Amino acid sequence: MKLGIVTHSVIKGDGQGRVNYEIAQEAIRRGHHVTLLASQVAPELQQSEQVNWVPISVKQWPTELLRNLIFAFTSADWLHKNRTQFDLIKINGAITRASGDVNAVHFVHSSWLKFTSSKAQTNSAKTTQSRRFLYNFYQWLYTVLNASWEKEAFRRARVVVAVSSRVAEDLQAIGVAPEKIRVIVNGVDLQEFSPGNIPRSQWGLPEGVPLALFAGDIRISRKNLDTVLKALVQVPDLHLAVAGITEGSPYLQLAEDLGLSTRVHFLGLRRDVPELMKAVDFLVFPSRYEPFGLVVIEAMASGLPVITASATGAADLLTPESGIVVADSDDVEALAKAMFLLGSDRHLRQNMGQAARTIAEQHSWTNMAQHYVDLFEELKQ
Repeated sequence: MKLGIVTHSVIKGDGQGRVNYEIAQEAIRRGHHVTLLASQVAPELQQSEQVNWVPISVKQWPTELLRNLIFAFTSADWLHKNRTQFDLIKINGAITRASGDVNAVHFVHSSWLKFTSSKAQTNSAKTTQSRRFLYNFYQWLYTVLNASWEKEAFRRARVVVAVSSRVAEDLQAIGVAPEKIRVIVNGVDLQEFSPGNIPRSQWGLPEGVPLALFAGDIRISRKNLDTVLKALVQVPDLHLAVAGITEGSPYLQLAEDLGLSTRVHFLGLRRDVPELMKAVDFLVFPSRYEPFGLVVIEAMASGLPVITASATGAADLLTPESGIVVADSDDVEALAKAMFLLGSDRHLRQNMGQAARTIAEQHSWTNMAQHYVDLFEELKQ
């Protein structure tokens, strides 16, 4: 089979990029030829005789919106000229203006747009909006445009792959026929993310206290660090490590205003999250909207119990024995109760962490990639 994959990056250190990296590797293992229309490709894939890389350079453009537009039109132009070379084309969302046979959906912009217009979301973002009006307008415009483009992309695809049942529901809500949707859950590197113990001192974190981890983009309200901080006020013995870019984030000031400066440890953007997960006691990640949430399954693979919200797609993986799912992302009381429970019971954390690891072991990247390539081969028949 001659397979074309259109994506920005095909590398291990990127969520969507890692998905496509593993798919490409599995296709190669099965003897297929893969053409990658991408800006960045892992060196080992470039060296394969079964891989053809069509570079699309967009880094010279100043904003993500412009970069995505240039990528979309450049890739579409190339595909229009070369489409007959392929048995099947896989794309992601509205990444290209050309049609794809399989469209893998990692984010439904229409659903997030509905969230941003809700009262709860508006209230939670007031501080950010008042301080960074232009940034928030740009984010809104980016979402609106993608919401329109992706509907057309989904309509043209033969099969639309959702990364969680949550995404499948969102797709149906915007008119994608249920029979057109397949759910293939994202995977995790079970070697990179594994149970262990590392001293906290290398991050300047306190020993001998219960320590939770929050990891995500803390410049935006969607990840919901504000509710975590408000809940933390009610759990006085618990400390929180926060991994995420601090520049432009309103939450450092919020932590100070809430009197949490000594218990919240902002670590900045981290490239050592697998190691950091070996130093904490559990993950708290009640995102307001999360199609999947790789950090959830990564924590599970690391043997950590997880507190998340039903709005997070990866919440489907959790059982009552492996974590806690709160119904409402903005329910401070419910979140505080869950954080207190895990923070105060070491034995419970250990049992939940073991159960979480067992679940994660069923979702390796290889297993995920096999499902994708099985689908491709099915469609080619």
